[in-house]
Amino acid sequence: MGTVIEASEAGVVSLTLNRPERRNALDAEAYRALVAALAAADGNPAVRAVLITGAGGHFTAGNDIREFQLPLPREESAGILFLRALAGFGKPLLAAVEGVAVGIGTTLLLHCDFAFAGAGARFRMPFVPLGLCPEGGSTLLLPRVAGSKRAADLLLTGREFTAAEAVEAGLLTAAVAAGGALARARGVAGALAALPPEAVRASKALLRRADREAVHAAIDAEMVEFGKRLGSDEAQQAFAAFFAARGKA
Repeated sequence: MGTVIEASEAGVVSLTLNRPERRNALDAEAYRALVAALAAADGNPAVRAVLITGAGGHFTAGNDIREFQLPLPREESAGILFLRALAGFGKPLLAAVEGVAVGIGTTLLLHCDFAFAGAGARFRMPFVPLGLCPEGGSTLLLPRVAGSKRAADLLLTGREFTAAEAVEAGLLTAAVAAGGALARARGVAGALAALPPEAVRASKALLRRADREAVHAAIDAEMVEFGKRLGSDEAQQAFAAFFAARGKA
């Protein structure tokens, strides 16, 4: 079993993040698998929608923080390629969240057309506490859906928040009973798959048209600063404290 499990049924491709021993933290291998799966789904006329979920009771703990201590790649990172793939995906994109959704596990929801979470799900974007900055176009998209004050609260403090608050902030379509997110998302994905596919694709493109260039520009600007932040003393001290607190220093 790989870091991402892909399954297809009735025109819906499900991508299950599969590193349950690390709460599905995303490493370079997982990002590459997601990018490849999204590209294949976007180009396959038999695929009508894609659903992202997580194994083992969690969505994802975000980027595997161990990889933040590796030398920066000369080429674009697998993470940035994944964010661009999300932002440019042409078909309906859904997410089903249980357990934790941390960092990119929360910001990716801004690129989903539908997102559902179990009532017990917990969200957090701890970029600033880790000496980093937000990513995924969140500095543009979150203020637009949540308002500037709520976006500042969630992005600057990096505090944990609930599924109910995620709905209020525009990150989720709805919160459902604990354990029910996947069933709800599958139901919506199935309904979308039954609609005229070109009409769905054209309508999504129009919905995203006004923000398309701005989103990609925001992702790029954030990644420039993110790269600088990774090498900062603040970030390295925060990483060291993170591992020390977990006995992995």
